[in-house]
Amino acid sequence: MSKTTENVSREYTYDGFVTVCSIAPGLRPGNCMYNAAQIYSEITRHTALGAKVICAPELSITGYTCGDLFLQDTLLADALVALKALARSTQRDDALIFVGLPVTHMGKLYNVAAAIQNGEVIGLMPKSYPPNYGEFYELRYFTPAFKGVETFLFYGEEVPFGTDLLFRCSEFPELAVAAEICEDLWTPNPPSTRHTLAGATIIANLSAGDETIGKESYRKLLACAQSGRAVCSYIYANAGYGESTGDMVFSGHGFVCENAEVLSERKPFTNDPAIADIDVRGLARDRRYLNTFERAEADTHQVIRFSQKQRCKLKYRYISPHPFVPSRTGELYARCEEIICMQSSGLAKRLEHVGAKKAVIGVSGGLDSTLALLITARALHLLGRPGEDILAVTMPGPGTSRLTKYNAERLCASLGVELRTIDITASVAQHLEDIDHPQDEFSTTYENAQARMRTMILMDLANKHDGIVIGTGDLSELALGWATYNGDHMSMYGVNSGVPKTLVRYIVEYIASAEPLLSEVLKAILNTPVSPELLPPAEGEISQKTEEIIGPYELHDFFLYHMIRRGREPFLILKLACKAFNGWYEEEEIRRVLKTFYRRFFANQFKRSALPDGPKVGSVTLSPRADWRMPSDADGDAWYRSLD
Repeated sequence: MSKTTENVSREYTYDGFVTVCSIAPGLRPGNCMYNAAQIYSEITRHTALGAKVICAPELSITGYTCGDLFLQDTLLADALVALKALARSTQRDDALIFVGLPVTHMGKLYNVAAAIQNGEVIGLMPKSYPPNYGEFYELRYFTPAFKGVETFLFYGEEVPFGTDLLFRCSEFPELAVAAEICEDLWTPNPPSTRHTLAGATIIANLSAGDETIGKESYRKLLACAQSGRAVCSYIYANAGYGESTGDMVFSGHGFVCENAEVLSERKPFTNDPAIADIDVRGLARDRRYLNTFERAEADTHQVIRFSQKQRCKLKYRYISPHPFVPSRTGELYARCEEIICMQSSGLAKRLEHVGAKKAVIGVSGGLDSTLALLITARALHLLGRPGEDILAVTMPGPGTSRLTKYNAERLCASLGVELRTIDITASVAQHLEDIDHPQDEFSTTYENAQARMRTMILMDLANKHDGIVIGTGDLSELALGWATYNGDHMSMYGVNSGVPKTLVRYIVEYIASAEPLLSEVLKAILNTPVSPELLPPAEGEISQKTEEIIGPYELHDFFLYHMIRRGREPFLILKLACKAFNGWYEEEEIRRVLKTFYRRFFANQFKRSALPDGPKVGSVTLSPRADWRMPSDADGDAWYRSLD
């Protein structure tokens, strides 16, 4: 591949995001030219912000509250003139714009969403379900949409007219947009379901719902649920200031959601921008992943191609530096408790099923073994069994520091758990002598001899006491292969195997806040550097710090999430990380750690292929029996080249 072609490919791949917005221009019912000018003003303001898909409210050219004026030819003719003028004024911008107006077609009046792009009206979509209850009486004027797509003659140009229109970007095929109007969303079978099955990744909803108590949250709930069910983005634009307030009040509430999450919102009765960067390619990836997302027959929709240059700079999308961790404290603590329940319930079932009399666990005084011990204690509590049924073992060796050994002893004492100390220094020295390895050669062999010795002791103790060994390794270590094969890599139930390192820390913090008797020792453990402690300590202190060797775990967890959960390309992960960690790490540091991540990830699949059982707790897991199947000999060259 030539360098030119390669650069084009990479630029195109980064254009997986598109900036969209919901607008709520101030209107005057019946004054179409004024309203078109107000819509254009909002369009200009938002295209300057980078918006490429813009949604205005329902009947925004005339105003929704025109009542019997919709039966006046003067208003209907003026609306078409205003639409033509509005389209012409946007000819220098390639944004795809949706505006609402009444349109007469084949002797019937329809409530229509008009699509404008590059100065042309390229599609007209009638409302499927005009409401006729409560304060709404649209059937007095409007006819429900017909099936199929017909042609409307608009100032000498033939324009597709029908609900089933799909607008697809030629340069960015995953960007496919369809529209529905207000009440269409509130029905048991919204047209957006049909649109998304036909390939739409973005739904524009032009709405004019009045504001009543509780309606704000309910409409948001509806749109979010539909965007999650249909794996799409939803742009919701509601009528606002200027509509007649004779019997109703309109708030201009607008928002953008993606896959069940609100990304941006214009609160009722404000003029805040509702603008967001949509991960269109991510939506397409999710659909490929979900085999239950069925595509409709190819002939259900008429596809209208449009040309658009994408220049999304991700100004309006928050990229969390810790994607596994909820940002709000209340949500975080609820997530922690949920994970604890899943881990402890899974372990309780395993203990009960195999009839284990003891839960045997190696306690190092580090974060992972601390969480595993806390989960084991909770599991035994669920079974109504005493803490004495836990056999905790601390195995100091050549690399053990005073601090971690002391933390392990304090933790077990606080939990009322039996702690057995077995010093492995002599047995490791004997083993190294047996294999003719120098005692002062601190190689991988020297390190792994300690890890395997500890695992052998735990396994034998489990056999002796009719128990099972509880694994302590976490998801981040599995991704990086940061475990000794058939050493700490192995157990009889890996209770932490679905929990990434960043979340391990927050769960322990949560337990520390909830358990006063454990708070002091858990805070001490949290303040201890992460280390395998396989090299001799320096004057009794930890000398081998994991994050100084492989890089910060928060970076690795970020990479893991975006690679496995989102399926993103390495260079895009690098750009997202630079945005998320701006001011924390320099780009070259992020690039270096990302290269380490990929190198270790591809080199260590053989360890993941032989994992013990363990509970899946989140959307990312590396179990070969659950979510991640990969050959141990997979070549990562394409991923490495992406970063060079």
